[in-house]
Amino acid sequence: MRLFTLTTLLCSALSGTAHAAPDSHATEVRLAKSLLDIRNNRLDIAMNEVDSLLRVNPNYKLAQLVRGDLLMAKAGAISSFGSASHASGDKIQDLQDEARVRLQRAQAQPQTQYAPRYLWKLNEQQKYALVVDTSRSTLYVYENVNGEPRYVADFYVTIGKLGTEKISSGDQRTPIGVYFVRANLPKKQLSDIYGSGAFPLSYPNEWDKKNGRTGSGIWLHGTPSNTYSRPPRASNGCVVLNNDDLNKLAPYLQVGITPVIITNKIAWASKADQADRAALLHEIELWRRDWASLNTDAYLKHYAHNFTSENTNLEAWARQKQGVNAGKSWIKVNLAELSLFTYPDQPNMVVVDFDQDYSSSNLSNHMKKRQYWIKKDNRWQILYEGSA
Repeated sequence: MRLFTLTTLLCSALSGTAHAAPDSHATEVRLAKSLLDIRNNRLDIAMNEVDSLLRVNPNYKLAQLVRGDLLMAKAGAISSFGSASHASGDKIQDLQDEARVRLQRAQAQPQTQYAPRYLWKLNEQQKYALVVDTSRSTLYVYENVNGEPRYVADFYVTIGKLGTEKISSGDQRTPIGVYFVRANLPKKQLSDIYGSGAFPLSYPNEWDKKNGRTGSGIWLHGTPSNTYSRPPRASNGCVVLNNDDLNKLAPYLQVGITPVIITNKIAWASKADQADRAALLHEIELWRRDWASLNTDAYLKHYAHNFTSENTNLEAWARQKQGVNAGKSWIKVNLAELSLFTYPDQPNMVVVDFDQDYSSSNLSNHMKKRQYWIKKDNRWQILYEGSA
């Protein structure tokens, strides 16, 4: 009996039997097993696998399509994946893409021994961090263990219909960058399209605004009640999980604290990252000392020539600092809860957050501050500074 085209197209993603996987991958492993059984002409076993999938997730469209093709294969009336006469070509392509991604995820061993290069330092408040690899349709969760990331889990996700590199409002693309969870919107406050809840992200961030990127409303959210999951590229720019996975993810998220790094392809930390991190931490400490010393010229040398702070450029910033420091006899600056995140696709730029305690002869304040540091000509300088 001729088997349907999907199994042929997916052979490169399969080698042997799918490895044992944690509970979060159980659906993908079962799907992989059913397709392997189809490839090996074990159609009855494949049907049992698909039926068991649908008993748990009756709205799983990909499993429904595979089941329909299995029924047609038994009747000898199938020529390709999604052979039903009413099947939409675009929808079939979407489901075929989802099948490829899920099989690749089922076959891939999580890189638990490596840390993503973006999480240089987590502060004590940041219990977890998220990294989204859009090329793999995968969201990774890392736990903060003494400031270093440790793999916890990963989930299949959907991104924008037109991919990544968001530029403008309505472009149906997912942004690439360093963001933070801004809010927790429960299901009762949302329409059904957002599923079991939503977590708005801080797009556009300071770098996006500096580069003229527009738009808003980039969220982590769930799927409609009649949908188990969506194809890899199907959102208007948001990062979408199925509702069960979103509910599992929710306890890891802290509003205003949890970082979410979205990248085109995940990169892993190296020895070079360790050296760069040490150099940057040293430069941050020098910046603090120079500020506290009232040596304004030394302090200003830490800022890049194209530095900005809101609508202020380096020239205006320098005038302000020179005027302020001239009226002080002493300054004390302490930094706490320091975090460092390298910026995806900008390998020499790091987002630095910290709590700043400032006191002087005539003023005291406390604020959460954010800086963007950039390495140019082997030297770290501040590209942006403002409140976090």
